[in-house]
Amino acid sequence: MNKLDSKLIHPRDQIVAIIRQIYKRGLTTTSGGNVSIIDEDGDIWVTPSGVDKGALEPRDIMRVKKDGTMEGIHKPSSEFPFHKAIYEARPDIKAVIHAHSPALVSFSIVGKIPNTNVIPQAKYICGPIGYATYALPGSEELGESIAKEFSKHFDSVIMENHGTVVGGTDLKDAFKRFETLEFCARTIINAKSIGEPKYLTDENIDAFEMQVPLLQPEMDYVEHPSDEKEKREEIVRIVKRACEQGLMISSYGTVSVRWRNNDFLITPTNVLRWDITLDDIVQIRNGKREPGKIPSRSLWLHQEIYKRNPHINSIILTQPPYLMAYGVSNEKFDVRTIPESWIFLQDVPSVQFGTHFKGNNGVLDLIDQKIPAVLINNDSFLVTGDKLLQTFDRLEVAEFSAKSLIMGAPMGALKPITDEQIEDLRKKFLS
Repeated sequence: MNKLDSKLIHPRDQIVAIIRQIYKRGLTTTSGGNVSIIDEDGDIWVTPSGVDKGALEPRDIMRVKKDGTMEGIHKPSSEFPFHKAIYEARPDIKAVIHAHSPALVSFSIVGKIPNTNVIPQAKYICGPIGYATYALPGSEELGESIAKEFSKHFDSVIMENHGTVVGGTDLKDAFKRFETLEFCARTIINAKSIGEPKYLTDENIDAFEMQVPLLQPEMDYVEHPSDEKEKREEIVRIVKRACEQGLMISSYGTVSVRWRNNDFLITPTNVLRWDITLDDIVQIRNGKREPGKIPSRSLWLHQEIYKRNPHINSIILTQPPYLMAYGVSNEKFDVRTIPESWIFLQDVPSVQFGTHFKGNNGVLDLIDQKIPAVLINNDSFLVTGDKLLQTFDRLEVAEFSAKSLIMGAPMGALKPITDEQIEDLRKKFLS
């Protein structure tokens, strides 16, 4: 998908691209949800009523002019009144997303608001969250209830017994907020099935925000030989695959690959992960960065892992939903479920939040040939490997294992593979 640059891409195309992402990720149904953009002329472009959200085309998007006249082959969404009310209450908001994503609906029907301090980036992406009392869908009353919350400068609002609505400075901003909020809700729900979520303090989050990307000096010139280009392509493929598999959300996730010696390629900061292109990847060579690009804020950690571990040639740092349930509940993630899980991962230790920050050695002291992966509490899952595909495979196996454990929790306690059986696996597959 092309990048959603609101200055270049027509509102119709932006809306179609976003609604496809929302539908593909299982965050809305065929008939549910609606998306809109208000343009510089005050005209509102909005998804239609009664049209399959999984098959929308640009021609399906409706235009409601500032004077109230409509253009298009359908009717505007029945929820158009609250989109209009939000734009009137908040002129700084230029895009709105409403959907019935499962985890956020769960919060809406029990009358609660997700605590976004469950992961580090969410507090500033989502902001404070409002709560709109129930009103008839499509009614002026509902529009007034939601607009009242947005007028308090909430950018995200839980709708009682309905779903969620978020606004943004553009559609990318709104989507990132919506996806991150749903991720927080899902992580909290999953964590409650195995324990109780633990939340970061505001001080923890401030410390995370201060881990700005290591802005090394820029190179004087950049070379892109064929082997470097291949690694760029590999990173982009894996990032998009991780997004498609639900192993990475657009607001968080870093992938790097060793290139030559301790030189490597890494994903950038402040680019939607499913939107990453070959040109976005940042080359790090001889301690310098590619000109004009900002690498991931976890650059220092990747750089140190490569320096200390010549056998490691790729790293993925991400937030898979089931693994993060263990990461936020501080419950032990036991991979002794099936032989494959232990063979691929061995035992996965957990470390405290912040031990991966610059100047700390918590993660660095653990990662080696016998420990290829670490769960960082309330932050992420870090996995390493030789080839990037092997690293991604380990990530998938770990997330599948976590999912199996969580799904199995209501049926009883895990019956792990025994120490004797582990030793047999070690001798046969790891000797």
